[in-house]
This record gives sequence, C-alpha cells and structure tokens, in this order.
Amino acid sequence: MRRVSIVGSSGAGKSTLATQLADRIDVPVVELDELMHGPNWTPTPTPEFRAKLTTALADADASHDGWVVPGNYRTVADIAQGRADTIVWLDLPRRVSMMRLVKRSVARSITREELWGGNRESVRNLLSRDPGRNVVLYAWNHHPLYHELYSGYAEGDFWSHATVVRLRSQAEVDAFVESAR
Repeated sequence: MRRVSIVGSSGAGKSTLATQLADRIDVPVVELDELMHGPNWTPTPTPEFRAKLTTALADADASHDGWVVPGNYRTVADIAQGRADTIVWLDLPRRVSMMRLVKRSVARSITREELWGGNRESVRNLLSRDPGRNVVLYAWNHHPLYHELYSGYAEGDFWSHATVVRLRSQAEVDAFVESAR
C-alpha cells in the first residue's frame, strides 16, 4: 500500500484518515481540495486541475514513492483512483458524517480557520438554503449518491485494479490505520 485514494461523503473523515495513513506509510498527502479551490472558492478549471494533480502525484512518487489522496472529485477520479493501489471507501452512516461535518464547519466558521486558497467557512453559508453554498445541505443531499456511485465502482471494473477497503465504522477505521504499514 503506497498509493492510496480515500473517498466518502463530506464529513466522513477523509482528510483526517489521509493524514494518519500518510504518517504510517511515510508518504505525502495530496489534498484535492487544495488543488481545486482558488481564492473566493473559485474552482480550478478542469484541465488545470487534472494537470496539477498529475504533477503532484508525480512529485510525490519521485520523492516518496507514494501518496495518499483524499477526495471525491469525479473530474480527476481516473487519475487519483485510477493510479491508486488501494482505495479506501469511508462508508460511514449518514448521521455520523453529518454530526462530524456540522461540528467541523461550525468550529471553522467561529475560528475563521483559513482553508485552501485563503478561503474560510462562514456562518452565513451554513445558514443558507442553497446546497451550493451550504456544505451541510450539500453533504446531506450527496451522501446517498456517493453510496450508490462507490457501490458501482466497487462491484464494477473501475476499481478492479486496486485493493478496495470499505470501512463502515470508526472502529474499522481505527483498526485499518493501526494495521497500515
């Protein structure tokens, strides 16, 4: 396990797991959100996003012979997931992901934590009824869609080149991290 893609709904713990796993196997984390979000949450155009990821993975391979990539962006799934030797699917219950996401987003909004591209989460966005602005509504709406998408990937050819690890509880996540080498 040297090239790992971590997928799952918002709030499932992809970035947290990526950091833990990268420390265990001594490879860098290539954060898709960082490559995607410019100032004012401006999305990186797809060709540039794909090029940035390709370069980041090549650099990580050259320096550490591996990487961990957390994220769900379908526009680069063929790159991140397609080049992975291991795909970790965080398939936690919706209530768990939502509780984590609300806690994280409220904390980030209050502390004004700087995220990728100088962006910050805001209370205004958390109160918005627009799922395009409100990460909690977005996650609520997309949780079943990710479950359906990743079930198809796991049963079909898209992930057939990799070892697929489906984790459905925090206990399974903890055991996976502990066993990682």
